[in-house]
Amino acid sequence: MVDNPRRRVILNHMVVDCSPKLDRVFHALAHPARRAIMRRLSEEERNLSELAAPLKMSFPAASKHVRVLERARLVRRRIVGREHLCRLHAAPLKDVSEWMEGYRAHWERNFLRLDALLDQMKATEADAERQRTKGTSE
Repeated sequence: MVDNPRRRVILNHMVVDCSPKLDRVFHALAHPARRAIMRRLSEEERNLSELAAPLKMSFPAASKHVRVLERARLVRRRIVGREHLCRLHAAPLKDVSEWMEGYRAHWERNFLRLDALLDQMKATEADAERQRTKGTSE
């Protein structure tokens, strides 16, 4: 929300959070095969055949997934002869992490408020129980 002397305006968070770089990274991470490729590349540089084998996909299919990861700048490919070697480039994940940090902080504040509410409810319940017990013992 933005304070305006004349009125309060609610911003569309989709517009504020519009980042082509983030969009490409989230798109790349949306597919389980691409996440698996990234997981394998976090261990070491691999060629496309090594990346395709455990996923039971063809070389062209693996190559398409790697291209999506390359567009998001998450993977770098170099060609040595006929071999396509891929390695992880995780720098764009820092932007994602920073973007998500705001939401983590938001949820932590919500959980703290929930904890306070639960503590208050327990105290109220304990007071009511003491009142009932006090009323029956008289």
